[in-house]
Amino acid sequence: MISLNWVKDYVDIENEDLDELAVKITKAGVNVEKVIKNRIDNLVIGEVLECKDHPNSDHLHVCLVDIGKEKTQIVCGASNVRKGIKVLVALPGCVLPGDNLIKAGVIRGEESNGMICALFELGLEEKNEENYNKGIAEIETDLPNGTDANVYLKTDDTIYELDVHKHRNNDCYYHIGFAYEIASILSKKVTLPDINHGEDKDDISNHFSLKVDTDKCPYYMAKMVKNVKIKESPEFIKRRLISAGMRPINNVVDISNYVMLEFGQPLHFFDKDKLGNNILVRLAKDKEEIITLDGEKRVLNNSDIVITDGEKPVCIAGVMGGENTDVDDNTKDILIESAIFNGISIRYTSERLNLKSEASIRYGKGLNYEYTKMAIERACHLLEKYADGVVLSGTVCHDNLDKTPKKVTFKTKELNTLLGLKLTDKDVETELDRLMFEYTKNGEEFVATIPNRRLDIDPFVNDIAEEIGRLYGYHNLVSTLPKTETRRGVYVGDVKIRKETSRRLRVLGLNEVKTYTLVSPELANRFNYENKEKIVLPSPMSQDKSIIRTSIIPSLISTYEYNKARNIKDILIYEIAKTYDKDYKEDMKVAMLIKGNYIENSWMHSGIKCDFYTLKGIVENLLTYLGFKNRYSFVASEISDLHPGMGANVLVDNEVIGIIGRVHPTYKKDEIYVAELSLTKLYNKQVKSIKFKEANKYPEIVKDVAFVVPNGMESETIRKMIIKSGGRLLTNTEVFDLYPNITEGYKSLAYKLTFSSNERTLTDEEVMEVFNKIIVDITKDENIKLRD
Repeated sequence: MISLNWVKDYVDIENEDLDELAVKITKAGVNVEKVIKNRIDNLVIGEVLECKDHPNSDHLHVCLVDIGKEKTQIVCGASNVRKGIKVLVALPGCVLPGDNLIKAGVIRGEESNGMICALFELGLEEKNEENYNKGIAEIETDLPNGTDANVYLKTDDTIYELDVHKHRNNDCYYHIGFAYEIASILSKKVTLPDINHGEDKDDISNHFSLKVDTDKCPYYMAKMVKNVKIKESPEFIKRRLISAGMRPINNVVDISNYVMLEFGQPLHFFDKDKLGNNILVRLAKDKEEIITLDGEKRVLNNSDIVITDGEKPVCIAGVMGGENTDVDDNTKDILIESAIFNGISIRYTSERLNLKSEASIRYGKGLNYEYTKMAIERACHLLEKYADGVVLSGTVCHDNLDKTPKKVTFKTKELNTLLGLKLTDKDVETELDRLMFEYTKNGEEFVATIPNRRLDIDPFVNDIAEEIGRLYGYHNLVSTLPKTETRRGVYVGDVKIRKETSRRLRVLGLNEVKTYTLVSPELANRFNYENKEKIVLPSPMSQDKSIIRTSIIPSLISTYEYNKARNIKDILIYEIAKTYDKDYKEDMKVAMLIKGNYIENSWMHSGIKCDFYTLKGIVENLLTYLGFKNRYSFVASEISDLHPGMGANVLVDNEVIGIIGRVHPTYKKDEIYVAELSLTKLYNKQVKSIKFKEANKYPEIVKDVAFVVPNGMESETIRKMIIKSGGRLLTNTEVFDLYPNITEGYKSLAYKLTFSSNERTLTDEEVMEVFNKIIVDITKDENIKLRD
């Protein structure tokens, strides 16, 4: 709440339309949420010229009242109304608090043109029996009859209720700071309040010593005022505190609150006689206790800052004072504290103790050390003037604060680039002058010093641009379409391999899914085949999203379960996402899951049943498409959560880049096949550019051959031996038949060999020569026999 009557002490707004001013302030970036006007229209000062009893009532009176421009008759029921007193008159059309509209009328046969008011009827006192019995307000004033009563009551104030953005700091939470904002908008100057006061010859150092034993208090000042008289505050202080939503207590306490609302600097007044001669600022001890001013016992911990008398706490720094040093009616000597504490520490203490106060809010937002000093001097001025106090000379001070000025160097063209405006150097000078920012100019370069009252501005060109832009007016921005050269997009880096992988898997009939990177502890422990240490969130949203996954497969299995529950039988899915280990090292992976029937093309009415070889074919197709033909292999391996007889590592250039296999039946009984590849590892490998190869126009010759091999020998081993022996005329080799246990310990593997040339038609003789060579080379291994 900001009182505009109060602000008038610092900046001239006497002739301003306050509603229009609120709009200007909002446009400049500080949102005026509501304009509250306390004045009551059609309320005037009147004088009772005659007062006689109502002929038709035993308690009403008929009064003739002088309201300046005329004399009017009003019926009044107050017991204290009488001839000769000055009163507050609500004329017809006046709306009193509670939407009570005053009308002219007839009361028991007598005309009545208004209402003579009590203070509680105007909302200026509580409505209770005591105030009701006091009757109407009798006022003493030299103001002429008919004068606007708001002038006498000082209710002609306008209050701004602000909605200050969280990035805007403490400067709009106090009246001088807000006065600077108004002055900048209206191009006016700010006049600071009087802080001068007398000083006694006696020095504070004779009565008090200070020690600060924590770096959470970089700045602490103290002054002493003696012989104060506790009494009621002057009317203007009480009215201003009430307008800001604070309850007046007595002159000393009210002055403390008044200065805080004026400068934004919280002060604390100690009863010097209760405090003693020492202050030690330190961190609290664990389980240390203090009874605060609200009478509550507070248990502290070793992160809280406390003010002590050298032994026991007398104040929770920045939050609330202690009951053991409070100012009461018997207080004579006061020690004033004006300090800067660590804002983060104050916020934590305030929240933990559930003790948010006006002071803690301001400490939490940060304070201007210049106002820390001015506030304590202002308090001394007011205590001397309104509490008859005697200010001791000297100030006790602890100062470990960095006071390096915040300077920012910039050029006008940088501001224009950021803001989209066409400012000139002269415009920038004008706005800096309005902001009251000191600056120097050397050629095109400005060097501006940010005043300490603006803690929200950092010494960066974008912060200065924002200040100048909002004051210059965003309405001056001209709407323009962006101009830029465009070109056809080209995938680069890991984006390229991701896009190509996704495109190929969609062509192969798989559907892409997206799942959460965060998983439950149960899922995080599945498929940890790389033995990576996982990242556990310190404050997760929920337990099922508490760990960053190292494998995508568990998430795909959860997606499978979701679809299975909805009676979807053929599930062919993949996901491309990044996984992370404890060192936050990224690894982009692609994971695949198939179950049911594999239907590659929509025109196929029925597919083939998904098995290990179906998924192996998909993986081979993908790797070949990505440029790794003849560089990959599959090596059987025991892998966590995969079927022990249907699991393998996928290798490229003899480096493991992923896994493939059937999900272990103890984990999921359904016949689910999964694979996962590291796209990061693939991306780091060299791939030759894909070259166009013309389709062969010459006929092929196909030969079949079968070998009897030991059960433990892999088909891929034989295939590689065939390729090596066949030379360049052998263009393709495929295994097409497996006959297990043809004899004890042996199996039969049959291969289809394709021979062709891009240059000519091959003859049977030259094909048979190569074919026979293959048989001879393969059967050199005594464990391999040609099947008859």
